[in-house]
Amino acid sequence: MLLTVLGEFVHPRSQRVWTATLLEALRVLGVEEKSARQALTRLAGEDLLVSSRHGRRVSWSLTPSGGALLAEGTRRIYGFMRERRPWDGRWLVLSVPIPETQRRLRHRLRTRLTWLGLGSPTSGLWVTPDDGLADEVRAVVRDLGLEEQAFAWVGPAGGIGSEERLLVEAWDLADVERRYLSFLDDFATRAPDSPEEAFVSQVEMVQEWRRFPFLDPGLPRELLDHDWPGPRAAAAFHDRHDRWHRRAQAEWDRMDAAAGPHP
Repeated sequence: MLLTVLGEFVHPRSQRVWTATLLEALRVLGVEEKSARQALTRLAGEDLLVSSRHGRRVSWSLTPSGGALLAEGTRRIYGFMRERRPWDGRWLVLSVPIPETQRRLRHRLRTRLTWLGLGSPTSGLWVTPDDGLADEVRAVVRDLGLEEQAFAWVGPAGGIGSEERLLVEAWDLADVERRYLSFLDDFATRAPDSPEEAFVSQVEMVQEWRRFPFLDPGLPRELLDHDWPGPRAAAAFHDRHDRWHRRAQAEWDRMDAAAGPHP
């Protein structure tokens, strides 16, 4: 939740923010002060935020790594499902076995490949119908020091087994669909009456939407056998965000001003 607030209201302004502003923003979102302060400490420990003392007061700013993380998150969140290109039938397949004893490395690989939209139908094997991701996948393999044990190739399915079964085993599409429908139920008709409600609605909506680039591989229409709710959810997200943006930003400005002049 704190990362969402930082991404929506702090990162675009590129300025310091008082502790009091962040605590108040999280309070209206239902986060207790103790938990909010723990979140600030945790992000500082992860080198995403840095604090500065001004007498008895403390301000926060994003570190270079924090700014880079939020910039990449913004690109993925707001660019997700914006373009739907025809599919040429080609798959990118990556083989990169990692022993069970190297659990931390396996987790890092899974996190980064899932973020790119790849799925794993079986241990050590990753697939995506977007062969344009080859350079990004290569960068992940290089960054994690896995070049000596990884292989990748691109091409159409060979007709052995079914692509439908591959989809089921690589991604939990039923769960993603349920989440899309729940998102539409929650936000497609929500109509906040005040700037504070617009602020809360925007943060809650972005907080929920930011999960979908991890969950939904963005499969081409050619691989989906029914009316997939993803495009409807994306349209609702951008429509509601546009409607709520001005009032949500105004509420942030009010909270920020109440905390005092910027350091």
